[in-house]
Amino acid sequence: MTFDEFEDLDPRCLRVLKQMGIETPTPVQEQALPILMKGKDLIATAQTGTGKTLAFSLPTLSRLAREKERKNRMLVLLPTRELAIQVESVVSVLCKALHMHTALIYGGVAFGPQISALKRGSDVIVATPGRLLDHMSRGAINFKDLEVLCFDEADRMLDMGFLPDINRILYKLPKARQTLMFSATFAPELQRLTRNMMRDPERIEVGTISMPVDAVRQLVVPVRQEEKSRILLDILEEEKVDSAIIFLRTKVRTERVAKLLKKSGYKAAAIHGDLSQKLRQRSLDGFRDGRYNILVATDVAARGLDISDISHVINYDIPENPDDYVHRIGRTARAEQDGDAITFVTPTDHAALGGIEQTIGKNIDRKEYEGAPSVLTLWRPAGQKRKAGPGGRIRRARGLLRRR
Repeated sequence: MTFDEFEDLDPRCLRVLKQMGIETPTPVQEQALPILMKGKDLIATAQTGTGKTLAFSLPTLSRLAREKERKNRMLVLLPTRELAIQVESVVSVLCKALHMHTALIYGGVAFGPQISALKRGSDVIVATPGRLLDHMSRGAINFKDLEVLCFDEADRMLDMGFLPDINRILYKLPKARQTLMFSATFAPELQRLTRNMMRDPERIEVGTISMPVDAVRQLVVPVRQEEKSRILLDILEEEKVDSAIIFLRTKVRTERVAKLLKKSGYKAAAIHGDLSQKLRQRSLDGFRDGRYNILVATDVAARGLDISDISHVINYDIPENPDDYVHRIGRTARAEQDGDAITFVTPTDHAALGGIEQTIGKNIDRKEYEGAPSVLTLWRPAGQKRKAGPGGRIRRARGLLRRR
């Protein structure tokens, strides 16, 4: 099947796709387009990288282009600035071909240019919840003509605590609208949210949480919390690290580890929510072009960002959610390359480790340094009689990682 077979897609959009060298829809696009072109509500469970942006923008923009021009007819909400920038870059290309306009709204930058863009008028608003509410409270924007509301990475928005902001935004939107929700997972909180804001939605499920590919070599390193910094430097010295993302839970610790690495001579940059957008973009651009080969990040970098050629993912802090583990280590071993995923685990992390091992269906190999603490896992494969853990059946890695 090709995009040309979707008769209701605007020919101008089809020309843009051909210029981009895109002819065949991805599975999520093939399933979503017929539903959305009919104006129906949709819940789509789909992973990052499956083509979601075109899945929702192609049919909705084609439909809006046939109608009378008004302001703020479509709103796309995303959890992070980086994702908002990425999505708007795709949507704006289609809008330009359709003689429509977009406005990009996110925090960490000055209000002035955004207010000017809103005053000029835009068909599509791409925004993060917090900054959008700021503009709404100032009276800089209203959605009386809104026709389409789209949530992208909806589960991540809830994980980041945006539910109160979302509810405040929903209260001010017209109820007669088309509502779309794209999410990697569909937790009970999302189910409750959809019941209150959607009308008989269609459901599709494409590319749900997949297991890490075999090309990702996974390793658990038992450590004490106070030893993490030393072990990290040991790993970076032992291994050939072409490029790495190091994940932490908090902004403060992210800055601390980035400063430690830079002091130790590594080309490292940090990215987290307290940085200005300019600094965050500088870190990402520097990582992409090779000025930095280590990116120290909170989970803001785990989903949706277009970062390739990563040789190592290091979980300095183990994620509490197994799905986040899969997303994190999915940053490596792309495009048929190998990749390494190393996870530090303290004795108090046994529950999180057990949840991850249950999700991926195996015990992860371990590398134990001299004096390493005992870390039990709460999960063992079916048929295993002894409890996995020290003295159990978890296979020890002989070396830290296999050399390339």
